[in-house]
Amino acid sequence: MGQPFGSYQNEIYFNGLSGVVPQFPMDFAELEARAQAALPPSVWSYVAGGAGDERTQRANVAAFDGWGLVPRMFVGAAERDLSVELFGMSLPSPVFMAPVGVIGLCSQDGHGDLATARAAARTGVPMVASTLSVDPMEQVAAELGDSPGLFQLYTPTDRELAASLVHRAEQAGYKGIVVTLDTWITGWRPRDLATANFPQLRGHCLANYFSDPVFRASLERTPEEDPQSAILRWVQIFGNPLTWDDLPWLRSLTALPLIVKGLCHPEDVRRAKDAGVDGVYCSNHGGRQANGGLPALDALPAVVDAADGLPVLFDSGIRSGADIVKAIALGASAVGIGRPYAYGLALGGTDGIVHVLRSLLAEADLIMAVDGYPALARLTRESLQRVVQYR
Repeated sequence: MGQPFGSYQNEIYFNGLSGVVPQFPMDFAELEARAQAALPPSVWSYVAGGAGDERTQRANVAAFDGWGLVPRMFVGAAERDLSVELFGMSLPSPVFMAPVGVIGLCSQDGHGDLATARAAARTGVPMVASTLSVDPMEQVAAELGDSPGLFQLYTPTDRELAASLVHRAEQAGYKGIVVTLDTWITGWRPRDLATANFPQLRGHCLANYFSDPVFRASLERTPEEDPQSAILRWVQIFGNPLTWDDLPWLRSLTALPLIVKGLCHPEDVRRAKDAGVDGVYCSNHGGRQANGGLPALDALPAVVDAADGLPVLFDSGIRSGADIVKAIALGASAVGIGRPYAYGLALGGTDGIVHVLRSLLAEADLIMAVDGYPALARLTRESLQRVVQYR
């Protein structure tokens, strides 16, 4: 077993003996505030905002407060094992970086996808690369080093283009395909509407399309010669309202693990499993696309039960190491980080992301140490109790 994740606090304290304090924030509230100051308002509203009055987005975060971890003593948790086996991959922790469609715009140099991949290489935390990226998926994959990456697919209506994107991901070395189901159309997002800003309509984050031979063949002129026509073509083919009839076709596109993202109902999980998917991804897109729903965490236990041994990825509302621990206890096989790493990127590029990931993992590791859970397998639903909400 390698050095425990909790040792990050020792680095910080020993650096303090030389008068060195952390360059980046140690709590989410300050991280968020400083990221807001660092990002252009249009990018900030797109990343930080959610659907409607953002009640579901807030509920995703608040749902974790409804659970408390029960400490167990005389366990001797001097060493903790946070490693997981997932889709044939041996990972140092159950954490991954969830796909963020405008992550490329969140770095000061405008190449946030590459910075995120470099953070994955440095930490061993897998990256799920979005279809909507500033740099082509091949260039992103080249920065991953020995860390695995997965490719998130927004399924276009053009099946030939969908196949091309998946085959490119295979050739680039991605280890799985994550199909997002809940964003074939964009939700009602007042923050973005107030600034009349939709980045892709301005040509941002479309590199995977503009570099694709199938997409390019559908244009009369190249994206370089006529970007507006290329953007219009993207608008025409972006969103595919998939049905169960499409799932066998999706399954046929690749021999890689196929993970379907956005499942929150047990019946959907059972049907997807019967159709041959390799994993399900419980998520409500962080509250970004539909307001008025239940917190993703509240859906997780029933999704896990319906998956019946199939890996369950989870995101939406993760803000701390404690949240990671609780999601694992409720049955998640792996836990996705979204906005926190985007904010770290805004403040410090790859270094900022690495700090955020190491901080989250350190907190999770130290909670497991203090509360007597030496391995992830010890974290079960019986480890949690409902908490009275005190104010």
